[in-house]
Amino acid sequence: MSAPTKLIDYLKLATDHFAAKGIESARLDAELLLSHATGLERVELYTNYDRPLTAAEVDRYRELVRRRARREPVAYITGKREFWSLEFAVDRRVLIPRPETETLVDAAIERARDRGALRIVDVGTGCGAVAVALAVELAQARIVATDVSQAVLEVAPANAARHGVAERIEFRHGSLLEPLAEGEKFDLIVSNPPYCREDEVDALEPEVRIWEPDGALVSGRDGLWHSRRLVAEAPAYLEENGWLLIEVGTQAAEVRALLERSKWREIAVHRDLAGRDRVVAAMRPH
Repeated sequence: MSAPTKLIDYLKLATDHFAAKGIESARLDAELLLSHATGLERVELYTNYDRPLTAAEVDRYRELVRRRARREPVAYITGKREFWSLEFAVDRRVLIPRPETETLVDAAIERARDRGALRIVDVGTGCGAVAVALAVELAQARIVATDVSQAVLEVAPANAARHGVAERIEFRHGSLLEPLAEGEKFDLIVSNPPYCREDEVDALEPEVRIWEPDGALVSGRDGLWHSRRLVAEAPAYLEENGWLLIEVGTQAAEVRALLERSKWREIAVHRDLAGRDRVVAAMRPH
């Protein structure tokens, strides 16, 4: 083709380049990065398809395309990711929130209805996506968000402030439920913990394996180290009819079995939009 000059030319070049690199979302990624480089919304890329790019825009876009071709995730390149129709700041300190995790938010809201004021713990908060989404949806909720990474807790509070819920979320540093005080009681404990097995890491796509924080991915040899601890330790911090909700990868049956052995009540499994078992929920044992 002739030398690119117009917006649509650069979009096609980037799409073809990404596809040649084996990137499945080639067109979408090319659009998102061109939108970021030009300041246009994605729909505006097509209403302005014949607009020439400025030299500065060309330089910016080439650098973004170069980074994506190295399999750096788009969210880290742009510094943002949408979750629950809210925009979150993200960088390499935090796991990128996935659409599947909205299943966890849905399941928590379902159990929060008609309870009035709620106390919730979000374990392993990351960028704060789950805690912030719950705070936005549940106006009476008070939330404690924990994370073992001090670096993460430099990202999440800013996202809470961005969406006007910082006063209702308390961030605490520590592993799983360790930051909670003896005698504290909550209505819901929710978590999207690490759940990859150690032997699964090499098979993960480069965007995840190379770029995302290992500590947010791997949970021991069987992928259940974090879930096992949550099942064992959560009852001490739950009200009598309080709920534990855990996001899972492929281990829904194993997590359900852990809960059954510990006499948890009303165990339920929620599927994500792709039909995969994604969240296991249960009420505190007597």
